[in-house]
Amino acid sequence: MRFSALSGIFASLALISGCATYETQATTAPSQSAPAAAMATKASEQFDRDRQAILAMVGSHRVVFDFRETVSFKKGYEPKEPYLSGGDEVVLVVEDSGDFISLQHILVVGGDEKFAIKHWRQDWQYEPAQVLTFIGGNAWQMRPVPPTEAKGKWSQTVYQVDDSPRYGAVGVWSHAAGASQWTPPAEWRPLPRRDMTKRDDYHAVDAVNIHAITPNGWVHEQNNLKVSLRGEPQALVREIGMNTYDKFDDLDTSIATSYWAETKDYWAAVRGMWSELETPETQFAISLKGETTDLYSPLMAYAEEVRSGEKSLEQAISDARQEIANYTTTVLPPLQARLREAKDPEDY
Repeated sequence: MRFSALSGIFASLALISGCATYETQATTAPSQSAPAAAMATKASEQFDRDRQAILAMVGSHRVVFDFRETVSFKKGYEPKEPYLSGGDEVVLVVEDSGDFISLQHILVVGGDEKFAIKHWRQDWQYEPAQVLTFIGGNAWQMRPVPPTEAKGKWSQTVYQVDDSPRYGAVGVWSHAAGASQWTPPAEWRPLPRRDMTKRDDYHAVDAVNIHAITPNGWVHEQNNLKVSLRGEPQALVREIGMNTYDKFDDLDTSIATSYWAETKDYWAAVRGMWSELETPETQFAISLKGETTDLYSPLMAYAEEVRSGEKSLEQAISDARQEIANYTTTVLPPLQARLREAKDPEDY
């Protein structure tokens, strides 16, 4: 896709040359081709720097998750206590086809007996034709991206531990003054698990994400607005988040790479099942309200059963397809019907 704009430039130059006489071609071609060549070089250099920045997120990291609610927007709402946690995480390349890069995060947890847990996935597409967006109530749709919006930009789409969708956005990588960072406009996303498992007073996060590459690794900065969607949307509070990924060479990455080698075929099939729902014409939803434990727990368990030999790859894929079919729908009820109820309606 990165060559589409360049192809148009070269086609236009060929057309201009075809309309000139031989003598005019000889005298004017160098002055016309020089700007085009400069533009092509600049576009190619930008594209390569973008790719280098995305691939810089690959490797082993010690991660700190730091979230702090700052400004209340609802009368009577008191910002919650800061959330701070961390862990060790390996980021692997699932696919790199040039203008598409898929990165899988795998946590390495435990004491003396460490083990791997499949974490989130981020897919990067250059000049995307569409992007997956969250529309509230565990539902999503593909938003067309006009060529004028997509030009020179990358979409990032983030997926859950079971490869179900979370959110997507389109932004531009900037490398000014030696700082490589990707910034999109605000987009909705579902609640993070740290809140989904404990809170029911809001339904969506209106979030701006910045991914920035640092000398020690990379950071994921977030400016989050927590929004209740019951009735008229109501912002509760602003939250600032900083996920810091510092390079950690002492981590035994074989724990993560072994897990991935043993389960990647299963997860590739699961990704394919979700992608079947991600069509331009379709909205789709997970029929569960709130945390989707009943869906992701069996999908994660089937991967472990493949690893242990308790279940064949073919049977695990078949079982996963049935689980996804049980808990997904393309016939969406209205947003208000998809939202989970609060334990205390006064929370709204």
